[in-house]
Amino acid sequence: MPDPIPFPSTPAEAEQMSADDLVAAAIEAFHPRIAVACSFQQEEAVLLDMAFAVRPDVRVFALDTGFLFPQTYDTWRAYEQRYGITIEAYRGPTPEEQAAEHGDRLWERDPNQCCAIRKVEPLGRALAGLDAWITGLRRDQAPTRAGTPKAEFDDARGNWKISPLADWSEDDVWARIRARDL
Repeated sequence: MPDPIPFPSTPAEAEQMSADDLVAAAIEAFHPRIAVACSFQQEEAVLLDMAFAVRPDVRVFALDTGFLFPQTYDTWRAYEQRYGITIEAYRGPTPEEQAAEHGDRLWERDPNQCCAIRKVEPLGRALAGLDAWITGLRRDQAPTRAGTPKAEFDDARGNWKISPLADWSEDDVWARIRARDL
């Protein structure tokens, strides 16, 4: 086995690393206190393939908002079957519980509050106790993501947020999916 790749000492060093090397370095540096955030998009197909090549026992979590499409749950089950894993689910209140407390259709009336209840709070629980987490964010996904670093320390949460695909294009992602039959 080759010598382990050290985790970058600075975010600038992470920018110079390939996605595969950054995933390997992060998992080697932080396992078992690292997890891959999975939203069942094409980026996660690539990240899971990279992560499981390093450690088949790396943790994977997903935020289940209670409003996911049936196809998303199908993909969830397919990932679990393909890799022989259980993806940790973090949920907020059921849609019925949320409606009872905040009224119907909160996502239309107050999308920020709905997001806080269904995504932000469960994400906080998912990240509790982790030293690092891996995301599928890419700079070309939206103007708000254009400055996404490959690695940054989040002082508020006290952990590293690693986005190995930050400098990838959508074409890069699909090329990897085709090449690896993901």
